[in-house]
Amino acid sequence: MERLTAAELRELFLFEKLDDEQLGWLASHGHVETREAGTAVLAEGEPATCFFVLLRGTVALCRTIGGQRIEVSRSDLRGSYFGATQAYLELDQPTYQMTVESITATSMLQFDADEFGPMVRTWFPMAMHLLEGLFWGMRNTQATVGQHERLTALGALSAGLTHELNNPAAAAVRATAALRERVAGMRHKLALLAQGALDPAELPALVKLQEKAVERVAKAPKLSPLEASDAEDEVADWLEEQGVSGGWDVAPVLVAGGLDVEWLETSLRPCPAAITGSAVHWLRYTVETEMLVNEIEDATTRVSTLVGAAKQYSQMDRAPYQVVDVHELLDSTLVMFGGKFADVRVVKDYDRTLPRISAYAGELNQVWTNVIDNALGAMGGAGTLTVRTFRQDRHLVVEIGDTGPGIPAEVKGRIFEPFFTTKPVGEGTGLGLEISWRIVVNKHRGDIRVESVPGDTRFQVLLPVEAAGQ
Repeated sequence: MERLTAAELRELFLFEKLDDEQLGWLASHGHVETREAGTAVLAEGEPATCFFVLLRGTVALCRTIGGQRIEVSRSDLRGSYFGATQAYLELDQPTYQMTVESITATSMLQFDADEFGPMVRTWFPMAMHLLEGLFWGMRNTQATVGQHERLTALGALSAGLTHELNNPAAAAVRATAALRERVAGMRHKLALLAQGALDPAELPALVKLQEKAVERVAKAPKLSPLEASDAEDEVADWLEEQGVSGGWDVAPVLVAGGLDVEWLETSLRPCPAAITGSAVHWLRYTVETEMLVNEIEDATTRVSTLVGAAKQYSQMDRAPYQVVDVHELLDSTLVMFGGKFADVRVVKDYDRTLPRISAYAGELNQVWTNVIDNALGAMGGAGTLTVRTFRQDRHLVVEIGDTGPGIPAEVKGRIFEPFFTTKPVGEGTGLGLEISWRIVVNKHRGDIRVESVPGDTRFQVLLPVEAAGQ
């Protein structure tokens, strides 16, 4: 077994400041390993049992992203180290964070991590305290701030959801109050009939007229303000010709329900002339009642849709890992942001042929939330947000783009670093994109990329499509 002498070890920059006793220990506990070109030195995810120092040759450090091995860096610098680089920390079951491959024939000095780590702690106790404090402090801070970031995002979305729910709920309350008045009016008409003010023989004609009006309301065309104004004038004039009182008040209601002059002439022809006025006012109550019922239905449907989107977003009562349609996740997240889209144009370009995938749905929703929130912030609340999906080889791609000023080239490479933010102090934690990166890369074996020029920034989330889902 080949070993280096203390003098040879001192030539390596990592060990040049050690004393003779320390170099002697390293010389007796380290041995030289060789690898042929194209062979692996260690593999990502395996137990971190060895610490390596490069003596000769070139190695590549790689990470597995989205099922593909991506080269992160390579080195031919004598003295470069890799492997169990955190051996000095007393971690439970540490693993290699990267795969290392020999690009050329290499020789390396290898130490057993279980021996090397305790000895480093013995030699440099103060340095170990500082490093451990830095390591655990960063980890704890990241966990605490990350939780706060999630809660802050959830609070903002909850406020937006409450605002969105308030609109249809208030509309339903208003429509219910108005409906109560219209039903009271209908009861008044029935009271007149019971008192003999209306001929009972005329009731079948009025009921039939009412049924035709209800059908007409359901098919009422959408009119522009100018078209509606012209139609109201025409109906009001016709009602005046027929001797119907209050025609100018009745006309807007009839027109809104799709009852134009042609329909009124045709439908009222079978009714006796004596009850034309009563029939028109009966129609008014019928149209108003039907329109209010439709308004209440629309409002309650909107509330139900928002609640459904909230359940989809939170993944309430659902397994964490499940087969999902990413479009449903995206739509639920967009609904949660509805209150922030007042001056933002949202464009959805979905490839509906994409397969469902296995994923942590709730965590993917957090990714969309972080990216969309950053996009809205970059645009200052006004611009175009584009959400696009497509397939790229064996990956499903979700692309979220904005028309903001773009990401400066000098910071683009750092946006996924923990605690890095371009926002003013107190406005950003620098963990949103870092959390997103960990969710996509570590938990889903995917990748997240960004392309940015002024006016066009695009974040792409690549998620692997499993064979079973193709």
